[in-house]
Amino acid sequence: MKKTMLILMMALIFGACKQEARYTMQAPEIDSVKALLAASASGDYEGQRPFYAENAQIFINATKENPITVDQMIEGQKSEMGDFSQISVTVEDDAIEMVTTDNGEKWVNCWGTWKATHTASGKSFEIPFHETFQFVDGKIVKDHGYWDNSTIMSAMMEYEAAQKAAADTVPAM
Repeated sequence: MKKTMLILMMALIFGACKQEARYTMQAPEIDSVKALLAASASGDYEGQRPFYAENAQIFINATKENPITVDQMIEGQKSEMGDFSQISVTVEDDAIEMVTTDNGEKWVNCWGTWKATHTASGKSFEIPFHETFQFVDGKIVKDHGYWDNSTIMSAMMEYEAAQKAAADTVPAM
């Protein structure tokens, strides 16, 4: 009986040792996300492309029914970020992690802050964000990004209204 108990205990110990880590803060996928965010902040939009699988689905403040492609994401960034300078993205080391789900899916989650200055008005913004990336074979296949850009939209509308009002008050010659 003692031998049987000893064998069962040893089997449990060895079985427990072979389990994969389901949570980590150090992984090549985390390094990829950090490099991806750095490319985005520096304006290297095309430099983001190699991190994504060819058929990646991107959900920026969108539901699962409304994904965009990598091409659409890059074009959107080019047109939107052209109005900003001093762009930075900060993600602290304790605010990025990789988890492996019960189904074996690998996801990198990060929480950070996007900062930039609207070039024309000089107004600065600091926007917290959350982004989560699913990886397959070292490439991002899904990217879900969430942030509140209403302060930017309000400021842009105020700036445009002020520009229009100033143009309307200029006397005709």
